[in-house]
Amino acid sequence: MVSETQISSLAELDYIPYLEETGNLPEQLQGKIGVYAIFDSDKTLQFINYSRDIYLSLKQHLVRQPESCYWIKVQTIDRPNRTQLENIREAWIQENGTMPIGNGTDEAAWTQPIDAKLTMTDQEKESYEKGDGLTQVKVLKQVARRVEAKILETLKYRGVQTEIRFNPKLKENGLLDLK
Repeated sequence: MVSETQISSLAELDYIPYLEETGNLPEQLQGKIGVYAIFDSDKTLQFINYSRDIYLSLKQHLVRQPESCYWIKVQTIDRPNRTQLENIREAWIQENGTMPIGNGTDEAAWTQPIDAKLTMTDQEKESYEKGDGLTQVKVLKQVARRVEAKILETLKYRGVQTEIRFNPKLKENGLLDLK
């Protein structure tokens, strides 16, 4: 933990594997408040953000961007303080020299629920457009389940053992987000 004024430089922080050898996220981050930086397999900075529970945020990012989540650097703080968290995030972005792609053009892919509707096949689009409300919900759920299965397959390939549960209510709208 750091004092109210101390900001660790991104360069001086150690890389932490996104997944432990057990296939789980770093459990020591459960319930921790702080700023985190996510790196790809080549240790290229992808995204910087802050959270009241770093572990849960990392879990969301792993589901949304599984191919970009291999390493993290973290600075935790004792109490929630948005100004302090934002200052650390901004300092890290400045230190990086360029805006990480996840904080720029791809921010929605890192921070918003996955929109499975974007992957609808022509046949699914046709069924959706011709269908009544109930049929449309069924089509959206079907599309969401297909995207969910692909995500879970990718995570399994990565060796992820952490339990992943999607919010079933959001599937009715063609969206995927963790419960």
